[in-house]
Amino acid sequence: METMSNLQLELLRLYGNGVSEETLREIKGILAKYFADKATVAMDKVWEEKGLTEQDMVDWTNEHNRAKNRS
Repeated sequence: METMSNLQLELLRLYGNGVSEETLREIKGILAKYFADKATVAMDKVWEEKGLTEQDMVDWTNEHNRAKNRS
């Protein structure tokens, strides 16, 4: 059996006190933003390390469309 992470345990403590649906939605939003921000920072780091540009993204999008249109 796996043990719970420190985050899971903390959330269980919080929810054990009972929270309203509105508070629960707010907490979910805060957590979503936190993890989205972390992912953005990580992606920006990779982007910078590889020297990628906006044009690279446009090119990738066009490659996907070309491959899709070949079918």
